[in-house]
Amino acid sequence: MRILHTADLHLGRQFMGLSLEEDHEVILGQILETLLAERAEVLVIAGDVFDRASPPNSSIRQFNHFLKRVADETEAAVVMISGNHDSGDRIEAMSVFSTASRVLVRGIADAVEAPLLLSDEHGEIAFSALPFSYEYAAREVFEDEGISTPADVIAAQISAARGQVPEGARWVVVAHAFVAGGAVGETERALTRVGGIETVPSDVFDGADYVALGHLHKPQEVGASHIRYSGAPLAFGFDEAGSEKSMTIVDLKAEGVEIRTVAFRPIRQVRSLTGAFSDLLAGTPSEDFIQANLTDENPLIDPMKRLRATYPNACHLAYDRQARAPETKALGNGRAAVTPIEMVGNFMKVVRGREPNASEVAIVADKLHVVASWDEQT
Repeated sequence: MRILHTADLHLGRQFMGLSLEEDHEVILGQILETLLAERAEVLVIAGDVFDRASPPNSSIRQFNHFLKRVADETEAAVVMISGNHDSGDRIEAMSVFSTASRVLVRGIADAVEAPLLLSDEHGEIAFSALPFSYEYAAREVFEDEGISTPADVIAAQISAARGQVPEGARWVVVAHAFVAGGAVGETERALTRVGGIETVPSDVFDGADYVALGHLHKPQEVGASHIRYSGAPLAFGFDEAGSEKSMTIVDLKAEGVEIRTVAFRPIRQVRSLTGAFSDLLAGTPSEDFIQANLTDENPLIDPMKRLRATYPNACHLAYDRQARAPETKALGNGRAAVTPIEMVGNFMKVVRGREPNASEVAIVADKLHVVASWDEQT
């Protein structure tokens, strides 16, 4: 059986304030194209379908249209779970009108964890879809107050799922977790509360023939060759500049799996450019997301606006001399040299080329007040 494994679409996400809706539309089209070209029999989406619990309506419509095309244009079954960015209830709701024999959509943990059962020429295959769950929710679902870490959550889900796998069936597990040994980037959100241990040991998946993981954005295997992150289809930070994004093709044999990747072809790359301002302005115009590091010693007038004449999607600018500047120290009276509101203002001047307006300052002040109140209570 051939499986196409992808994850971490993060529909609705922006790249430093710039919309990725067009980029996502192209990526979704490439997933559909690959399903057809590879004749994949199962599409696995291992969580973080959306970037936040309440995504824009346009992103919901975009994904629903994609699922409709998968149903109309392919014969592929769909196995999908929620990730830590998703609303479990929203993902769970997508299963209501699904065809139970070909679709398994899971948004909320369940003490039963019934699999989707499919067959090929080698026999039966059980797909267990384990949606992301925080510890407090898992304690209630599994009636176990001893669940205190993400590893405990996954262990409880695996135990529940393993008991539902028919004798002799091959087993595919879909999960959203930070498995020990995985390479993390700058844009993944922590899976546990501050101070907690978020890693999950790979041996918790013992017995599975393939483990399709979501959460880490870099394509990689962890613990064993059959335990794999497909990675995110787009770069979401400049730490991913130059990295190739891909989806994973898994051929599930009678014994073992064969794994290969198919590269995504994003319409915009993420690049970091270093040089004199005049040299960057004279560069080849590009729609890519650009981080500019200027080597000029003297400050320039409105450099970001001028830079966007060549690079419309330039979204970060810094001076090389700033990296060499001594660390800013607190003032003698103990007050920070830069207040949080001033820091946000400086950030907006760099990114947007302007000072925050009154309403934006009010929003920042309100959020800071909420955080301060929460700190006082805890």
